[in-house]
Amino acid sequence: MVTHESGGHHHPPTGFIRKYIFSLDHKVIGIQYYFLALFSVFLGMALSMLMRIHLVWPNMKLPFTSGGQMTPEQYLALVTMHGSIMVFMVLTTAPQSGFGNYILPIQIGAEDMAFPVLNMLSFWTTFLSLVVLTSAFFVTGGAPISGWTAYPPLSALGQISGPGEGAGQTLWVIGVAIFCIGSLLGALNFITTTVDLRAKGMTLGRMPLTLWSWLVTAVLGLLAFGVLLAACLLLLLDRLAGTSFFIPGGLVVTDTPIVSHTGGSPLLWQHLFWFFGHPEVYIAILPGMGVASHILSTFSRKPVFGYKAMVGALCAIGFLGFCVWGHHMFISGMSPYSAFAFSLLTMTIGVPSAIKTFNWLGTIWGGKVHFTTSMLFALGFVSLFVTGGLSGLFLAQPSIDLYLHDTYFVVAHFHLIMGVAAIFGIFAATYFWFPKMFGRMLNETIGKIHFWFTFVGVYCIFMPMHFLGLAGHPRRYADTTGVNFLAPLHPVHYFITMAAMITITAQLLFLFNFLYSLKAGEKAADNPWNATTLEWSVPSPPPFDNFAGHVPVVYRGPYEFSVPGATEDYIPQHLTPERVGKAH
Repeated sequence: MVTHESGGHHHPPTGFIRKYIFSLDHKVIGIQYYFLALFSVFLGMALSMLMRIHLVWPNMKLPFTSGGQMTPEQYLALVTMHGSIMVFMVLTTAPQSGFGNYILPIQIGAEDMAFPVLNMLSFWTTFLSLVVLTSAFFVTGGAPISGWTAYPPLSALGQISGPGEGAGQTLWVIGVAIFCIGSLLGALNFITTTVDLRAKGMTLGRMPLTLWSWLVTAVLGLLAFGVLLAACLLLLLDRLAGTSFFIPGGLVVTDTPIVSHTGGSPLLWQHLFWFFGHPEVYIAILPGMGVASHILSTFSRKPVFGYKAMVGALCAIGFLGFCVWGHHMFISGMSPYSAFAFSLLTMTIGVPSAIKTFNWLGTIWGGKVHFTTSMLFALGFVSLFVTGGLSGLFLAQPSIDLYLHDTYFVVAHFHLIMGVAAIFGIFAATYFWFPKMFGRMLNETIGKIHFWFTFVGVYCIFMPMHFLGLAGHPRRYADTTGVNFLAPLHPVHYFITMAAMITITAQLLFLFNFLYSLKAGEKAADNPWNATTLEWSVPSPPPFDNFAGHVPVVYRGPYEFSVPGATEDYIPQHLTPERVGKAH
């Protein structure tokens, strides 16, 4: 067992390298993760913009393409790398490893994470993963064309199966495997820190919902990334060592019989991948749920409605997330009885999700709502989560999914509920904790302009994709001009592309606001939001050991707002009962 006396202790850094590069300080490591995700999200958006431009103007000369003309294989490579970078390097990294690393130890009253060296290694392992993954662009054949799901046998046979399936696909598999190792190291650290290093009085029932969401996410990561790591190792063996885990016998590729492999099962990869893949959805979204709950309570000046139910819903979503991977495989030929079971379990996840949604509404109801930028993004998160979840009800039905599975309806669904909702959680957390992390305030006016362009923009991008899917528009098509029944849908693509251009341009407002405020933003008070949790009891930014050698004591729950009889409308967790002002 790690204790306050045995865990998280290390000496202050004495040089630039130890302080800013190979730092052991959880706060620096959290910022490193955040900037890695910030770089990755702009790279991912650039790739998506190239795809959108090509879909609307397929003959346009584009950069980074052979002869200026994008081939279908290059389009699929963009699809693969956009999805991989966004899922692994942004949605998995920023909410959990970025904000979790920075805020979690302070919120529980610890000096640092339980294992600071392991924390440093987890970041640099993730950084190496990004380098290996993106290097696939620069090898012979280019990036892989198998999508972020890398289904065999396309991903398992090597160069014979298409451009990018040689060295590019091998680098992709190695990069993802390295990412799994970094995530496993981080998950162990998060769980140990939360369980063992809580301050005196910080019982499980007094933990902020952000802590609960990071803890459940860490448990999901510990169980899920090990499975993906094993799957990647097996895929590498198929590619490089002549094994046949995922490659069946009797394959013929471009008139060439594949005689060196026999007996493998492509469906085995699908089971392994989606056993990771569906919990990954919640690895991306659960931290956003915790952040939204935290911010909605803070800026409604009300306690979280149904705290225990919210904790139970988080845990239930985490558990059920491991029981529904088969709904990604309804068209794989599975037994109708299995499909029914997975469908029923998928619908069951709607129960804890509905509990969270109604409790968010209950938290806001009757409150003194302050529409700060972080509050707007938290409300936007709730909106996108509900909208994306509703389309999931259709895909949870095997008979409907047979029609919709390979269409833009699925693209719209997972972008809303997994991608954009999680991004809104990241933005909400950024505007909320930026003053604590950097000691400066982000500009609220620019922030609100950024919110409205982004909120309206993402709905303009992804809502029309549902209609494309209902019309039978297949996803992954690089060029639809030769498909007659899709010709009437081209104006919809044009509208989506225009909306994407405006929305991506709006992110430059955020980038300007972020970088400008780092140096010239208004100096932040220690507790600019009049919040109650422990991170707001220390200076902004916090000192090296967070609490200057004094371990705080927690006296109450995390959401003591508008307490009857108190002189202030908030009571911090660390404030002793004797110091709580009473109204007369």
